[in-house]
Amino acid sequence: MAAAEELALAFQRRFLPARPLPSFPWPELEQKLRSSPDSSLLADILHKTILHPLCVQYPASVKYRRCFLTELIKKHESTAAEPLDELYDTLAEILNKEESTHCYRNYLLPTGESITLSEDVAIISQGTTGLVTWDAALHLAEWAIENSTVFSNRTVLELGSGIGFTGIAISKACNPKAYIFSDYHPSVLKQLTVNICLNGFVLEPETTNHIEMQSQGQKVEGMNYQKPKLTVAELDWGSVTEKQLVDLQPDVVIAADVVYDPEITLALTGLLQKLSTLGADGKPPEVYIAFTVRNPNTYHHFKAELDKIGIGWQIIPTHRNSIFLCDLQSNITILQLLI
Repeated sequence: MAAAEELALAFQRRFLPARPLPSFPWPELEQKLRSSPDSSLLADILHKTILHPLCVQYPASVKYRRCFLTELIKKHESTAAEPLDELYDTLAEILNKEESTHCYRNYLLPTGESITLSEDVAIISQGTTGLVTWDAALHLAEWAIENSTVFSNRTVLELGSGIGFTGIAISKACNPKAYIFSDYHPSVLKQLTVNICLNGFVLEPETTNHIEMQSQGQKVEGMNYQKPKLTVAELDWGSVTEKQLVDLQPDVVIAADVVYDPEITLALTGLLQKLSTLGADGKPPEVYIAFTVRNPNTYHHFKAELDKIGIGWQIIPTHRNSIFLCDLQSNITILQLLI
């Protein structure tokens, strides 16, 4: 892969609003710049990243764009390549911008389609951590895309959907019959709805929780996947009733990064126990939980609570393909729960 395409792919697969850029192929780029006598390679990179039409319309955070361009200029200035005024002009324009509390992240699916998310720059905002995308959500989406038959033509319930990355990815790439996004925090539900609409889904005027796919300009042009029925549900794990869960009728239940607090774990296992009595023809849904093991004690506590209520579990083998850039140091596990 050419240097410009490789760097652009890394850039477009994920905008990282507040992190440095360790995953980018900087050493390879510097070698290419040293062997390139003019600025054409640099211009190509610029127009496939910061100045790409998708990135212009839905820009990463000011801090991220500033860091990216600064690093690119450093690599360029360490070579004898011809200067590129457009690169410095672009940085100057960004230096004059004020940082916003919101930004966009753009991701590329293997099909070439994009996912665009509006999210907060801060990890904790408005009293919740649900307004940013966490690595376990990326990991779960990668596994889902590689195992799309688990979701194809089935009704999927996602617990703790956050701002929607995993669900949007599965809805675009795995052909579910229906997908139910769920969360509880009002600000998260609002941002989740915004992101669903941003990716070519439109809320029906008759209801606040039913979402159906419609064509919306270039963002959805040429999509050839099945059009699933999408809904957004407000779901309080602590008070949800068996009747509410029966009405949802999920074939598959998933969640990402919801195992991080003992109190939340108890509410989650209570909900899972209710799910174990549900399912079409008496068969309970398949359940997959992805989480980052930050504190081993929390992980062991979750498994102990599952054992108490008679829910078995098994670790899902690591998937082969890495599609989205994420923290390589994260210890992420996917459990299939045998309810």
